[in-house]
Amino acid sequence: MRIFVIANQKGGVGKTTTVLNLGASLAQKGKKVLVIDLDPQANLSSGLGFTKQFDKKSWNNTEEVPYKSIYDVLINQTPISEVFVTTNDPNLFLVPSHLSLAGAEIEMVNILARETLLKNAISEFKEDIDYVLIDCPPSLGLLTINALTAADDLIIPIQCEYFALEGLGQLIETTKLIKGINPTLTIGGVILTMFDSRTRLSTNVVEDVRKYFSEKAFNTVVPRNVRLSEAPSFGQTIFEYDNASTGAQAYKELAKEFIKRF
Repeated sequence: MRIFVIANQKGGVGKTTTVLNLGASLAQKGKKVLVIDLDPQANLSSGLGFTKQFDKKSWNNTEEVPYKSIYDVLINQTPISEVFVTTNDPNLFLVPSHLSLAGAEIEMVNILARETLLKNAISEFKEDIDYVLIDCPPSLGLLTINALTAADDLIIPIQCEYFALEGLGQLIETTKLIKGINPTLTIGGVILTMFDSRTRLSTNVVEDVRKYFSEKAFNTVVPRNVRLSEAPSFGQTIFEYDNASTGAQAYKELAKEFIKRF
């Protein structure tokens, strides 16, 4: 089992879209994939069609008990095996998020070894999984630090727009600091997203990123594609929503490259 954290403290760069569709494409290629939604917004969960159902207390039908999520894993030490759920693809599994995760960082402050909570939970997970992909919130708080501590590799999505490289220095510095806890963590790759072939700016960003990260940058570039944006609102991956779209083709190629690299 190899663990990847998909992180960038800048929002709107395609983190969730990448975890959702790269995970689905890897699963289609026969890999067992677990995706972990570590963002309180729970967009990855809803994008995979996870319905936020509740368990009713038998003695009171009006009171609802929230479903178990990554919050329970981090705060209540619930085993991941009791939380992860199946998806439409038999090779793709999800650990859902919940709005309660928004307050988890405050609760984690008083927990001993709080930065290793996710790492410990994953280490006890005994299912036959090839890849774990962790979707992070757009910040460098305790949730992202937990993901970086648990991961083998950091994957950085960078949108092909102005300010693309801004703030990346802070992420890389945080990664260096995490090496004190997780010495094996490496930058496994950089994924260029939202590429618009009509603009010179997108081409310039691709050139700059490949110059800066050299062999770390994946050859596959994910285009700006309306279908990629629409699919999650229907609780579907891009392959379920529009398998012939340019976005779908890009993530298929990225998955091939991903398997070859890892």
